[in-house]
Amino acid sequence: MSYSSTTMGSGSQSRRPFEFGRTHVVRPKGKHQATIVWLHGLSDKGSSWSQLLETLPLPNIKWICPTAPTRPVAIFGGYPCTAWFDVGDLSEDGPDDLEGLDASAAHVANLLSTEPADIKLGIGGFSMGAAIALYSATCRILGQYGNGNPYSVNLSAIVGLSGWLPCSRTLKSRMEGSREATRRAASLPILLCHGSGDDVVAYKHGERSAQTLNSVGFRDLTFRCYNGVGHYTVPEEMDEVRNWLTARLELEGLRA
Repeated sequence: MSYSSTTMGSGSQSRRPFEFGRTHVVRPKGKHQATIVWLHGLSDKGSSWSQLLETLPLPNIKWICPTAPTRPVAIFGGYPCTAWFDVGDLSEDGPDDLEGLDASAAHVANLLSTEPADIKLGIGGFSMGAAIALYSATCRILGQYGNGNPYSVNLSAIVGLSGWLPCSRTLKSRMEGSREATRRAASLPILLCHGSGDDVVAYKHGERSAQTLNSVGFRDLTFRCYNGVGHYTVPEEMDEVRNWLTARLELEGLRA
């Protein structure tokens, strides 16, 4: 799948297609109950996470780990790397690349759209991947992407590690007057984890994102702080992810 985008801040209207990279799949070792698309961070690839997720004792989950397009990124002075969208600041304070956000959220939705009807669906990610997971959550509760196209995937769980919420400044106004969006927000479970020592995506951005989501109606939101942890994962954090997913998705364990 490809999409077209412009370079942030350039003022140029020229559009260039960016191709999504390889997708890695970890098959469930037990009864298939849930499928989660897991998204890597900036300048990473899907295989990095598929190898880690395969070691988690979650036999009922199928993991889909796509790779972002290689594209120029403003925060690196236009140097190309894998990125789900263009970004000039790894926080909710920077300008939002709506076209890139929509394209990546649509790519994730397409990966989930072919799953069986009785399978619970979720999205998780690290850093920039967590940003796409949270953006997808807002698309789900609003029923549409930022460009107005309908979003139809029924999500059952969102996990964001060391990330932030894109388009946070406009979320409240977009939700105003929509009882359906408020109802969907209240019933969508979200787990956010962030290290207090994160020097890439500062802890305050993760905390502020959680506060914004809670303020607009995401009632089933869990925020975990890991003291002294930087921009990486630790076993305790992945244990939290495992336990939370098992509870929220009502997974059966090793039964076939």
